[in-house]
Amino acid sequence: MKLRKGTLSVFRPLRGSPILGNKTRLREKKFTDVRNDYRWQSDAELARLDATPVPVTSFSLYLLDYATALNQAGADRYPLAIETLEGKHIGNCTCYDIDEKEEEAQLGIMIGNRAYWDQGYGADAFKIMVDHVFRTTSLNRLYLKTLEWNVRAQKCFSKCGFIPCGHLKRDGYNFLLMELKREEWEKEPSES
Repeated sequence: MKLRKGTLSVFRPLRGSPILGNKTRLREKKFTDVRNDYRWQSDAELARLDATPVPVTSFSLYLLDYATALNQAGADRYPLAIETLEGKHIGNCTCYDIDEKEEEAQLGIMIGNRAYWDQGYGADAFKIMVDHVFRTTSLNRLYLKTLEWNVRAQKCFSKCGFIPCGHLKRDGYNFLLMELKREEWEKEPSES
């Protein structure tokens, strides 16, 4: 379902109703996520997978920045928490760099809780995020970047319909660019 142009300006709030998948559910980020998010962002292996430095910020300062970031989610950034169907917060996914004129946006995901790696939770969450974006916006292209050596992430994104579309070198890192266009997404059989 393509919406009229200009209807994207802000994603519709979930208003407490999570988006359900087969293994996960997505919900709006909330302040109580801060401890998990700080722990995950302070984890050296997770930072390496995300090609970011480990923050050296104290929890107190992180807390202040976190509150500001939650309040700034809006027209160009749409963060969601990933939970198990039982309600355990295991990661985050975000739609960001939303460009209404080009009708495209970038997606990112992190399963921070290692107990849920390699079990399909990431692919399930990413798939329901993609479906939600295409069903509720007029965006025609979603894209992402992942480290060239991160084959596990590439497999996850491929399962969700993304295909390689280029390479990017930034800050000493080599990234694989991947994309999914609306017309390709529409060809996939619906699971709902």
